[in-house]
Amino acid sequence: MESPAKRRHYQAWLLAARPRTLPLACASILLGSGLAASVDAFNGTVLLLALLTAIALQILSNLANDYGDAASGADDQARIGPVRAVSSGLLTPQAMRTGMVITAIVAALLGLLLLVTAFGSQWGQILTFILLGAAALMAAVTYTVGLGGIPYGYRGLGDISVFIFFGLLGVLGTYYLYTQQLSWLPLLPAAACGLLATAVLNVNNVRDIESDARNGKITLAVRLGRENAINYHWALLGLALLLTVVYLLALPAPWLSWSCLLVAKPLTDAARTLRHTRDGEILTGMLKKTAISTLLYSVLLSIGLALF
Repeated sequence: MESPAKRRHYQAWLLAARPRTLPLACASILLGSGLAASVDAFNGTVLLLALLTAIALQILSNLANDYGDAASGADDQARIGPVRAVSSGLLTPQAMRTGMVITAIVAALLGLLLLVTAFGSQWGQILTFILLGAAALMAAVTYTVGLGGIPYGYRGLGDISVFIFFGLLGVLGTYYLYTQQLSWLPLLPAAACGLLATAVLNVNNVRDIESDARNGKITLAVRLGRENAINYHWALLGLALLLTVVYLLALPAPWLSWSCLLVAKPLTDAARTLRHTRDGEILTGMLKKTAISTLLYSVLLSIGLALF
Protein backbone atom coordinates (compact mmCIF):
# COMPACT_ATOMS: atom_id res chain seq x y z
CA MET A 1 0.00 0.00 0.00
CA GLU A 2 1.32 3.43 -0.95
CA SER A 3 2.30 5.58 2.03
CA PRO A 4 0.76 9.06 2.53
CA ALA A 5 4.23 10.65 2.25
CA LYS A 6 4.86 9.01 -1.13
CA ARG A 7 1.39 10.01 -2.31
CA ARG A 8 2.06 13.64 -1.34
CA HIS A 9 5.38 13.45 -3.20
CA TYR A 10 3.67 12.29 -6.38
CA GLN A 11 1.01 14.95 -5.98
CA ALA A 12 3.70 17.62 -5.66
CA TRP A 13 5.26 16.56 -8.97
CA LEU A 14 1.85 16.47 -10.62
CA LEU A 15 1.22 19.97 -9.33
CA ALA A 16 4.57 21.17 -10.72
CA ALA A 17 3.91 19.52 -14.11
CA ARG A 18 0.63 21.50 -14.36
CA PRO A 19 -1.32 19.02 -16.52
CA ARG A 20 -3.97 21.62 -17.36
CA THR A 21 -1.44 23.41 -19.56
CA LEU A 22 -0.64 20.32 -21.63
CA PRO A 23 -3.61 20.39 -24.05
CA LEU A 24 -2.56 23.86 -25.22
CA ALA A 25 0.92 22.49 -25.97
CA CYS A 26 -0.74 20.04 -28.36
CA ALA A 27 -2.67 22.68 -30.31
CA SER A 28 0.12 23.53 -32.76
CA ILE A 29 0.91 19.82 -33.31
CA LEU A 30 -2.72 19.04 -34.10
CA LEU A 31 -3.02 21.99 -36.47
CA GLY A 32 0.20 21.14 -38.29
CA SER A 33 -1.03 17.56 -38.62
CA GLY A 34 -4.37 18.73 -40.02
CA LEU A 35 -2.56 20.88 -42.57
CA ALA A 36 -0.49 17.85 -43.59
CA ALA A 37 -3.59 15.63 -43.80
CA SER A 38 -5.17 18.12 -46.20
CA VAL A 39 -2.38 17.31 -48.68
CA ASP A 40 -2.52 13.54 -48.00
CA ALA A 41 0.70 13.45 -45.96
CA PHE A 42 -0.52 12.19 -42.58
CA ASN A 43 1.39 9.65 -40.47
CA GLY A 44 -0.03 8.39 -37.17
CA THR A 45 3.36 7.52 -35.67
CA VAL A 46 4.69 11.00 -36.38
CA LEU A 47 1.59 12.51 -34.74
CA LEU A 48 2.02 10.42 -31.58
CA LEU A 49 5.74 11.18 -31.23
CA ALA A 50 5.22 14.88 -31.98
CA LEU A 51 2.53 15.10 -29.29
CA LEU A 52 4.70 13.30 -26.72
CA THR A 53 7.66 15.58 -27.51
CA ALA A 54 5.51 18.72 -27.21
CA ILE A 55 4.09 17.50 -23.89
CA ALA A 56 7.57 16.77 -22.54
CA LEU A 57 8.76 20.24 -23.55
CA GLN A 58 5.72 21.85 -21.90
CA ILE A 59 6.31 19.93 -18.68
CA LEU A 60 9.95 21.04 -18.78
CA SER A 61 8.82 24.64 -19.21
CA ASN A 62 6.40 24.29 -16.28
CA LEU A 63 9.07 22.82 -14.00
CA ALA A 64 11.52 25.55 -15.00
CA ASN A 65 8.84 28.19 -14.41
CA ASP A 66 8.14 26.78 -10.93
CA TYR A 67 11.84 26.73 -10.09
CA GLY A 68 12.70 30.08 -11.68
CA ASP A 69 9.88 32.04 -10.07
CA ALA A 70 10.79 30.64 -6.66
CA ALA A 71 14.49 31.40 -7.13
CA SER A 72 13.83 34.96 -8.26
CA GLY A 73 11.22 35.66 -5.61
CA ALA A 74 8.53 36.33 -8.22
CA ASP A 75 6.08 34.14 -6.28
CA ASP A 76 4.74 35.63 -3.08
CA GLN A 77 1.78 35.06 -0.77
CA ALA A 78 -0.38 37.46 -2.78
CA ARG A 79 0.15 35.56 -6.02
CA ILE A 80 -3.01 34.49 -7.87
CA GLY A 81 -3.12 31.10 -9.58
CA PRO A 82 -2.03 27.54 -8.84
CA VAL A 83 0.26 26.76 -5.90
CA ARG A 84 3.92 26.44 -6.91
CA ALA A 85 5.76 23.35 -5.67
CA VAL A 86 9.12 24.94 -4.82
CA SER A 87 7.96 28.24 -3.33
CA SER A 88 5.42 26.39 -1.16
CA GLY A 89 8.06 23.93 0.09
CA LEU A 90 6.46 20.84 -1.45
CA LEU A 91 9.64 20.19 -3.48
CA THR A 92 13.21 21.32 -2.86
CA PRO A 93 15.10 23.38 -5.45
CA GLN A 94 17.56 20.49 -5.86
CA ALA A 95 14.74 18.03 -6.55
CA MET A 96 13.27 20.41 -9.10
CA ARG A 97 16.61 20.82 -10.87
CA THR A 98 16.93 17.04 -11.06
CA GLY A 99 13.39 16.78 -12.43
CA MET A 100 14.21 19.39 -15.07
CA VAL A 101 17.30 17.47 -16.22
CA ILE A 102 15.38 14.19 -16.46
CA THR A 103 12.52 15.82 -18.35
CA ALA A 104 14.95 17.52 -20.76
CA ILE A 105 16.58 14.15 -21.49
CA VAL A 106 13.19 12.53 -22.12
CA ALA A 107 12.16 15.39 -24.43
CA ALA A 108 15.43 15.12 -26.35
CA LEU A 109 15.12 11.34 -26.79
CA LEU A 110 11.51 11.62 -27.93
CA GLY A 111 12.51 14.37 -30.33
CA LEU A 112 15.31 12.27 -31.82
CA LEU A 113 12.97 9.31 -32.27
CA LEU A 114 10.47 11.62 -33.96
CA LEU A 115 13.10 12.94 -36.38
CA VAL A 116 14.37 9.48 -37.33
CA THR A 117 10.77 8.34 -37.90
CA ALA A 118 9.96 11.38 -40.05
CA PHE A 119 13.21 11.74 -42.02
CA GLY A 120 14.86 8.32 -41.98
CA SER A 121 18.53 8.75 -42.90
CA GLN A 122 18.25 12.34 -44.18
CA TRP A 123 20.86 13.61 -41.74
CA GLY A 124 20.83 17.19 -43.01
CA GLN A 125 17.13 17.50 -42.18
CA ILE A 126 17.65 15.76 -38.85
CA LEU A 127 20.50 18.10 -37.88
CA THR A 128 18.42 21.16 -38.75
CA PHE A 129 15.58 19.97 -36.53
CA ILE A 130 17.99 19.04 -33.75
CA LEU A 131 19.10 22.67 -33.70
CA LEU A 132 15.47 23.82 -33.63
CA GLY A 133 14.76 21.34 -30.83
CA ALA A 134 17.73 22.61 -28.87
CA ALA A 135 16.35 26.14 -29.26
CA ALA A 136 12.98 24.93 -27.95
CA LEU A 137 14.66 23.28 -24.95
CA MET A 138 16.63 26.44 -24.23
CA ALA A 139 13.54 28.61 -24.55
CA ALA A 140 11.59 26.35 -22.18
CA VAL A 141 14.25 26.57 -19.47
CA THR A 142 15.39 30.19 -19.78
CA TYR A 143 11.89 31.71 -19.76
CA THR A 144 12.07 32.13 -15.99
CA VAL A 145 15.41 30.54 -15.07
CA GLY A 146 17.50 32.77 -17.32
CA LEU A 147 20.89 32.29 -18.87
CA GLY A 148 23.63 34.57 -17.59
CA GLY A 149 21.19 37.27 -16.56
CA ILE A 150 17.55 38.15 -16.09
CA PRO A 151 15.12 35.56 -17.53
CA TYR A 152 13.70 36.72 -20.87
CA GLY A 153 10.17 36.18 -19.54
CA TYR A 154 10.91 39.00 -17.09
CA ARG A 155 11.91 41.34 -19.92
CA GLY A 156 8.58 41.34 -21.74
CA LEU A 157 9.81 38.86 -24.37
CA GLY A 158 7.58 35.94 -23.41
CA ASP A 159 4.92 36.91 -25.96
CA ILE A 160 7.21 36.69 -28.96
CA SER A 161 8.58 33.36 -27.71
CA VAL A 162 5.07 31.90 -27.38
CA PHE A 163 4.11 33.21 -30.83
CA ILE A 164 7.14 31.53 -32.40
CA PHE A 165 7.17 28.21 -30.56
CA PHE A 166 3.41 27.67 -30.17
CA GLY A 167 2.62 29.10 -33.58
CA LEU A 168 5.08 29.44 -36.41
CA LEU A 169 7.62 26.82 -35.38
CA GLY A 170 5.12 24.44 -33.79
CA VAL A 171 2.66 24.39 -36.69
CA LEU A 172 5.02 24.75 -39.65
CA GLY A 173 7.63 22.45 -38.09
CA THR A 174 5.00 19.76 -37.60
CA TYR A 175 3.71 20.26 -41.15
CA TYR A 176 7.24 19.88 -42.49
CA LEU A 177 7.78 16.63 -40.58
CA TYR A 178 5.02 15.10 -42.68
CA THR A 179 5.47 16.83 -46.03
CA GLN A 180 9.15 17.88 -46.08
CA GLN A 181 8.09 21.04 -47.87
CA LEU A 182 6.72 24.47 -47.00
CA SER A 183 4.49 26.99 -48.75
CA TRP A 184 3.21 30.42 -47.83
CA LEU A 185 -0.45 29.46 -47.26
CA PRO A 186 0.05 27.37 -44.06
CA LEU A 187 1.81 30.41 -42.60
CA LEU A 188 -1.60 32.02 -42.07
CA PRO A 189 -3.12 29.42 -39.69
CA ALA A 190 0.29 28.95 -38.07
CA ALA A 191 0.41 32.67 -37.23
CA ALA A 192 -3.22 32.57 -36.06
CA CYS A 193 -2.45 29.68 -33.71
CA GLY A 194 0.54 31.58 -32.34
CA LEU A 195 -1.53 34.72 -31.79
CA LEU A 196 -4.18 32.77 -29.87
CA ALA A 197 -1.53 31.08 -27.72
CA THR A 198 -0.06 34.53 -27.03
CA ALA A 199 -3.53 35.69 -25.99
CA VAL A 200 -3.59 32.88 -23.41
CA LEU A 201 -0.31 34.17 -21.98
CA ASN A 202 -1.64 37.72 -22.01
CA VAL A 203 -4.69 36.80 -19.92
CA ASN A 204 -2.33 35.25 -17.39
CA ASN A 205 -0.11 38.34 -17.39
CA VAL A 206 -3.02 40.79 -17.07
CA ARG A 207 -4.37 38.77 -14.15
CA ASP A 208 -0.96 38.86 -12.43
CA ILE A 209 0.01 42.39 -13.50
CA GLU A 210 0.12 43.88 -10.01
CA SER A 211 2.06 41.06 -8.32
CA ASP A 212 4.43 40.79 -11.29
CA ALA A 213 5.20 44.51 -11.19
CA ARG A 214 5.73 44.35 -7.43
CA ASN A 215 8.19 41.47 -7.75
CA GLY A 216 10.15 42.78 -10.71
CA LYS A 217 8.65 40.40 -13.27
CA ILE A 218 8.33 42.84 -16.15
CA THR A 219 6.01 41.08 -18.58
CA LEU A 220 4.70 42.84 -21.67
CA ALA A 221 1.45 43.48 -19.79
CA VAL A 222 3.41 45.28 -17.07
CA ARG A 223 5.21 47.35 -19.69
CA LEU A 224 1.99 48.28 -21.48
CA GLY A 225 -0.17 48.86 -18.41
CA ARG A 226 -3.51 47.17 -17.87
CA GLU A 227 -5.61 49.20 -20.32
CA ASN A 228 -3.16 48.91 -23.19
CA ALA A 229 -2.59 45.22 -22.43
CA ILE A 230 -6.33 44.63 -22.84
CA ASN A 231 -6.34 46.56 -26.15
CA TYR A 232 -3.38 44.42 -27.21
CA HIS A 233 -5.40 41.33 -26.30
CA TRP A 234 -8.24 42.38 -28.60
CA ALA A 235 -5.69 42.97 -31.37
CA LEU A 236 -4.31 39.44 -30.93
CA LEU A 237 -7.79 37.91 -31.21
CA GLY A 238 -8.85 40.10 -34.13
CA LEU A 239 -5.73 39.41 -36.17
CA ALA A 240 -5.90 35.67 -35.48
CA LEU A 241 -9.49 35.47 -36.70
CA LEU A 242 -8.74 37.68 -39.71
CA LEU A 243 -5.80 35.50 -40.79
CA THR A 244 -8.02 32.44 -40.43
CA VAL A 245 -10.73 33.92 -42.67
CA VAL A 246 -8.14 34.89 -45.30
CA TYR A 247 -6.72 31.36 -45.21
CA LEU A 248 -10.12 29.67 -45.53
CA LEU A 249 -11.08 31.92 -48.44
CA ALA A 250 -7.75 31.31 -50.17
CA LEU A 251 -8.09 27.48 -50.15
CA PRO A 252 -11.16 27.57 -50.66
CA ALA A 253 -12.00 25.49 -47.61
CA PRO A 254 -14.94 23.11 -47.10
CA TRP A 255 -17.73 24.33 -44.87
CA LEU A 256 -16.61 22.13 -41.94
CA SER A 257 -13.32 24.05 -41.70
CA TRP A 258 -15.23 27.26 -40.97
CA SER A 259 -16.45 25.71 -37.71
CA CYS A 260 -13.15 26.81 -36.11
CA LEU A 261 -14.54 30.35 -36.05
CA LEU A 262 -17.11 29.25 -33.47
CA VAL A 263 -14.40 29.93 -30.88
CA ALA A 264 -14.80 33.65 -31.53
CA LYS A 265 -17.69 33.75 -29.05
CA PRO A 266 -15.91 32.32 -25.97
CA LEU A 267 -12.72 34.21 -26.86
CA THR A 268 -14.48 37.57 -27.02
CA ASP A 269 -16.55 36.78 -23.92
CA ALA A 270 -13.31 36.17 -22.02
CA ALA A 271 -11.79 39.37 -23.42
CA ARG A 272 -14.78 41.44 -22.27
CA THR A 273 -14.53 39.92 -18.80
CA LEU A 274 -10.82 40.75 -18.77
CA ARG A 275 -11.70 44.41 -19.21
CA HIS A 276 -14.48 44.55 -16.65
CA THR A 277 -13.07 42.68 -13.64
CA ARG A 278 -9.88 42.37 -11.63
CA ASP A 279 -11.07 39.39 -9.59
CA GLY A 280 -8.33 36.77 -9.67
CA GLU A 281 -10.60 33.73 -9.56
CA ILE A 282 -12.79 35.04 -12.36
CA LEU A 283 -9.75 35.86 -14.50
CA THR A 284 -8.34 32.39 -13.86
CA GLY A 285 -11.59 31.06 -15.32
CA MET A 286 -11.15 33.32 -18.35
CA LEU A 287 -7.59 32.03 -18.71
CA LYS A 288 -8.93 28.46 -18.90
CA LYS A 289 -11.65 29.51 -21.34
CA THR A 290 -9.11 31.16 -23.64
CA ALA A 291 -6.80 28.14 -23.51
CA ILE A 292 -9.62 25.67 -24.22
CA SER A 293 -10.87 27.86 -27.06
CA THR A 294 -7.39 27.91 -28.59
CA LEU A 295 -7.18 24.13 -28.46
CA LEU A 296 -10.70 23.83 -29.88
CA TYR A 297 -9.74 26.18 -32.72
CA SER A 298 -6.89 23.86 -33.72
CA VAL A 299 -9.01 20.71 -33.36
CA LEU A 300 -11.92 22.03 -35.43
CA LEU A 301 -9.70 23.47 -38.15
CA SER A 302 -7.63 20.27 -38.25
CA ILE A 303 -10.71 18.07 -38.62
CA GLY A 304 -12.05 20.29 -41.36
CA LEU A 305 -8.76 20.22 -43.24
CA ALA A 306 -8.26 16.47 -42.75
CA LEU A 307 -11.62 15.80 -44.38
CA PHE A 308 -10.93 18.26 -47.21
